[in-house]
Amino acid sequence: MIKVCLADNYPVVHFGVKSYFKDHAEISIVANVGNFLMVRDILLTKEIDVLILDLELEGLSSIFEVKSVLKNFPKTKIIIFSGLSEQIYAPNAIKAGVSGFIHKKEKLETLGVSIIKVHQGKIIINETVKKNLALIAKQSKSERLYRKLSNREVEVLRYLSDGKKNHEIAEILKLNEKTISTYKLRLLTKLNVTNLVDLVNKAKTLEIV
Repeated sequence: MIKVCLADNYPVVHFGVKSYFKDHAEISIVANVGNFLMVRDILLTKEIDVLILDLELEGLSSIFEVKSVLKNFPKTKIIIFSGLSEQIYAPNAIKAGVSGFIHKKEKLETLGVSIIKVHQGKIIINETVKKNLALIAKQSKSERLYRKLSNREVEVLRYLSDGKKNHEIAEILKLNEKTISTYKLRLLTKLNVTNLVDLVNKAKTLEIV
């Protein structure tokens, strides 16, 4: 039996997933957590084969924290189960070491199949993401700009788009405010804009946030 922990903000998601897998022959939901701080506690006290994790989970501020979990608990596979843009976040997540990215619009049947495959050591990326990446490679330079952004730059851009100030982002990501300013300048340069408003609009146009 594959032991699974679901980490998500919303009780309705927990209820839906747990109900779906209640009588599953191969998968057992053995833990449910509502914030990132609880993830480590669960992994320390229970044997978890697969962690289903939402990137927008309360307390999770950076993909680098996910990498830390993978490093400290190498026997646990991670599947990102999120409503964030697959085109942007799936490649970054896979690069960080997670084993799969499933968008929340997918059926729970797809999640179940992915859990089994990931437990077998496979890497899961939705076919839509694969097709998008193939198309992106053929797109214009401006359309491919997001590929130049690092994981950290994507995170900073996401918080800027949410209206957060440099010092707020620095506190969330536990970085120096000057470092955030540097990332902001890099983003302006890479996305070829001169101000924050245009930066956010460009990011939305390219579905980076």
